[in-house]
Amino acid sequence: MAQRDYSAHQQKIISNYYKNLDGIALARIQDLVSQLYLADTDKKRRSLWSRVEKAMAKLAVPEAIKINILERQDVEILAMNLEQWLRKIS
Repeated sequence: MAQRDYSAHQQKIISNYYKNLDGIALARIQDLVSQLYLADTDKKRRSLWSRVEKAMAKLAVPEAIKINILERQDVEILAMNLEQWLRKIS
């Protein structure tokens, strides 16, 4: 694959993105929690839980916690864990 030459401005944007990746993943999970509360079909809930799984992988959530949340698929448990994760990065 060809090496790309990024301008200084582009390099700064890329660097900031990776520095804030945890915050981005947490914001994504916050949005998904809201959507899960409002989901009205099982198909929509399955889709949202799949997205939660991907976001937790990006956040590097410990495997045991991730498995527990995904097995139960309880929005309350996800929201409580999310609060703890938010406190850690603040």
